Amino acid sequence: MQGDGISIKSLSPDKHIVRWRDGGRGSKANQRTVYADYDDVVAAKKRQLAKMGKEESQDVCTLSKLRTQYLKFCEHQKGYYDKTLVTKAIVEKFGDVPITSLNTMVLEQYQGELLAKRKPATVNRYFAALKHMMGKAADWNLVTEQQLKDVRKVKQIKENNRRLRYLSKEETSNLLDTCQRSRAAAYLYPIVQVALNTGMRKGEIMGLRWDNIDLKAGFIHVTEDESMGQSVKNGEGRSIPINNTLRTVLSSLPVRIDGGRLFTTAFHGDCFVDALKRAKIRNFHFHDLRHTFASNLAMGGCDLATLKELLGHRTIQMTLRYSHLSGEHKKTAVKILDAPVINLETVSV
Repeated sequence: MQGDGISIKSLSPDKHIVRWRDGGRGSKANQRTVYADYDDVVAAKKRQLAKMGKEESQDVCTLSKLRTQYLKFCEHQKGYYDKTLVTKAIVEKFGDVPITSLNTMVLEQYQGELLAKRKPATVNRYFAALKHMMGKAADWNLVTEQQLKDVRKVKQIKENNRRLRYLSKEETSNLLDTCQRSRAAAYLYPIVQVALNTGMRKGEIMGLRWDNIDLKAGFIHVTEDESMGQSVKNGEGRSIPINNTLRTVLSSLPVRIDGGRLFTTAFHGDCFVDALKRAKIRNFHFHDLRHTFASNLAMGGCDLATLKELLGHRTIQMTLRYSHLSGEHKKTAVKILDAPVINLETVSV
């Protein structure tokens, strides 16, 4: 809120402060109580304005304020963890900028800046989250439909998905052993095991709830999250079988009777990177655990249609990258030719 000498600053989704100056120009700014809820900090500002005998100026919605409301909206969604990280990076650039000033030119310039430092896939994730945030802003009448169209005009960047790095059996064993002995073993080891045995994305894993797990039937039910481009887009999500290794891991975790999240601690990438270094594994990212899952299944003879369902790919083309690892489906196809040839001339009608 601007123009009345009092400002609201959002430090994070659950930390907001009110600032104002008691004296004249150059006087020290006073920092008051930190509020967890944005509505509380707005109420605190109104009280201070009343004490100072001032009227409240018109509220200007910045991207920082929009992020606060947006994260409240998607708090219980599967992709919440990813959204907190991606939107935090965007707010570091545009936090105090009114959302009405985010036009196509400004965002395309930002896209170019990101491309100089990030991979196309990462940049696309940033803009997918930004567009979804602005879509909600339009739903909440904070921006016009025309302004939303300007944001959506920013085109997605073509991604190069040729990289296919996966762990060998020896590397997998070394990584798991290192994770078990790391300072973050209590959550790092089970997270890595879930990734290796389900092929789930990091955001899906961190958003996983006990409500999604059926140990009796032996399935993990992954719900869809269209806003981050994850899972399938047919509204059905996907179900992943629980193997014996995964069952042992899940059974070792404390079950929440309210059906809440499996992993309540935020994922610390530094711990994973440290485990990779100790295991002497190079050129590897967390997402490559998903590739390891898919590659192991392909090399074990899993057909591509089943692999597509397990990974939640929208099209079979996305799964074909693993086809060269498995010759089983080709062997099965040509076995049709081994069937005895029927001589139609000898068949009586």
